[in-house]
Amino acid sequence: MYIEQLYTNCLAEAAYYIESEGEAAIIDPLRETEPYIELAQKRGTVIKYIFETHFHADFVSGHIDLSRKVNAPIVYGPQADTSYAVHNAKDGEVFKLGKVVIKVLHTPGHTPESSCYLLLDEQGKEHAVFTGDTLFVGDVGRPDLLDGKMTSEELASMLYDSLTKKIKALPDDVIVYPAHGPGSACGKNIGKETYSTIGEQKKFNYALQPMNREQFIAKVTEGILPPPQYFFEDARINREGYEPIEEVIKQNTQPLSLEAFQKAVAAGATILDTRTADNFEKGFIPGSINIGLNGQFAVWVGTLIDIRKNLVLITDEGKENETVLRLARVGYENIDGFLKGGVNAYDEKLETVRSITAETLKAEIEKGAKVLDVRKPGEWNVSHLKNATFLPLADFTDNFKSLNKNSSYIVHCGGGYRSMTAISIMRNHGFTNLTNVYGGFGAMVQAGLPVVTEEVTA
Repeated sequence: MYIEQLYTNCLAEAAYYIESEGEAAIIDPLRETEPYIELAQKRGTVIKYIFETHFHADFVSGHIDLSRKVNAPIVYGPQADTSYAVHNAKDGEVFKLGKVVIKVLHTPGHTPESSCYLLLDEQGKEHAVFTGDTLFVGDVGRPDLLDGKMTSEELASMLYDSLTKKIKALPDDVIVYPAHGPGSACGKNIGKETYSTIGEQKKFNYALQPMNREQFIAKVTEGILPPPQYFFEDARINREGYEPIEEVIKQNTQPLSLEAFQKAVAAGATILDTRTADNFEKGFIPGSINIGLNGQFAVWVGTLIDIRKNLVLITDEGKENETVLRLARVGYENIDGFLKGGVNAYDEKLETVRSITAETLKAEIEKGAKVLDVRKPGEWNVSHLKNATFLPLADFTDNFKSLNKNSSYIVHCGGGYRSMTAISIMRNHGFTNLTNVYGGFGAMVQAGLPVVTEEVTA
């Protein structure tokens, strides 16, 4: 028996490869299929099954393309109504894989069709459970993604039963392999580890502590931030199907002349600049939004840009295919192309962003500078700069409506990635006096700036 977790930091997503006696199964594959096919070929196995834990909302799964290429069935749990052929497994149904067995545990709550897959080893002993978005390290899946079809309370009640009857009933030494790690919006506050055990989660996961149904519902539904707007569209795509990824990449990596680029922008396309913040600040095309490939690119695109909008891309040379693929992972396929030659092809004046060090920020604060913190609520609650204004990037366009466009603002995040994104968005909304902080909050702490460390309700 062999298990490999294939973790993608950009999406905080984990797919899984399970193998026994020359047969393999893939759980929750990403949109691109090469990693799974190449791994099976390298290890001399045949992919026998493709398991999906639920209709993912935060990324477009590669299950359909992978099934077509390796001629393996797609397996969902009960209540998964798709527009393409799948095997809808019954609760408790087992699938033989070499000398091991994979057992379906229907665990509704995150979504009605959510299912976990229990792996029994060669001796029939419970070895690991692949929990999808039902159970994370330190958290559970959010119960608010059915867009009004079911209430959060109804789903949370189902999740309570699933955890109590199916998950907590497993032996303490069973390994927990979830679909997501820290940074995913599928949970409230997922722990930093990407796997755990049932016993550890019984000790430390707030949702697995002894409590009644009403207490559980209150805890699980408390403090859930609004889901990124693309979640509902991605869930629809995963339910109804999509075009082959090769066709998507071919269609969306069209080189554009400057004239064609400007024509697309005039028609309403959003300029997405995927270079690093350091390169963006030195010169960018007016109207661009900077979301760098070097961070949680797909998550922030999905959070900040309307999935229905057409995009034109500015990338570093050679990064065009990667950009399109990572956009396709979250269902962004309305791409007119990329500007051939990048910003160097632009024949008008580029705009720039002023950045300062944390040490310089000290002097600016003494002069009365207004500081904006665009980190996440959890980061702000741990510690933040004294007298800073909290405007989390996830809800940014609503948050800065109260600000004065004629005022000067210094914007920071944790390290400089998100603050440049925030500044680029503010520039598009008429703010002109904006400054970035190199190194973000980490550099500010090292520089000895006054920090509030007690927990504050944001």
